[in-house]
Amino acid sequence: MIDAPGEHPPPHPELHLQHPIICTLHAGTVLYRHHQKVHDPVFFGTTGNYRFDDPDCGSPGCFGVLYAGADPECCLLESCGPTTGVPAVSGAYLDARSIARLELVGDLRLIDLVEPGGLTCIGADNRLTTCSYLISQRWSSTLRNHPVKPDGIRYRSRHAPERVAYAIYSRSASTFSVSSMGSFTDPANDSLLRTILKTYKFAFI
Repeated sequence: MIDAPGEHPPPHPELHLQHPIICTLHAGTVLYRHHQKVHDPVFFGTTGNYRFDDPDCGSPGCFGVLYAGADPECCLLESCGPTTGVPAVSGAYLDARSIARLELVGDLRLIDLVEPGGLTCIGADNRLTTCSYLISQRWSSTLRNHPVKPDGIRYRSRHAPERVAYAIYSRSASTFSVSSMGSFTDPANDSLLRTILKTYKFAFI
């Protein structure tokens, strides 16, 4: 038996000659983050633990990545969905985190893997958003160095492919005007949380 299609291939030598689709997020666009309250919501990680991190994290000059969602639903699913099995989220987990609104002060230009043709025009397929991080990080680094000079990547959430997520490369924190929506467990967000739990069949424990 053949294990097809298998892992996504690494970036190919012709990638820098291809023409990615660019999505421009204009000033005033709001992105969302679900972050631990003890940390600043504007955080460009350099751990190498996430999908589009620098594959050379830890080395001098490595770039950081801020992950965000197009809506609070995406943020919750991405932050509490890494472990598959029985979908559940605890009140303690949510109480320790806040939903941040990141309003763009200026435009961002992102390589678009969501729009029709976004993957095929760079010689990729949707395994890129679900494959081994070792592969997707190499793609991220190569795309970051593409002649179009992108500010990041627009892609589909692995845990909810109908939701859109963003990986934004290191830049000034002043790119964002930040405000807080509070925790998902705050009374003001009760309806939002209930809708997410019902839609995605999550248990609240």
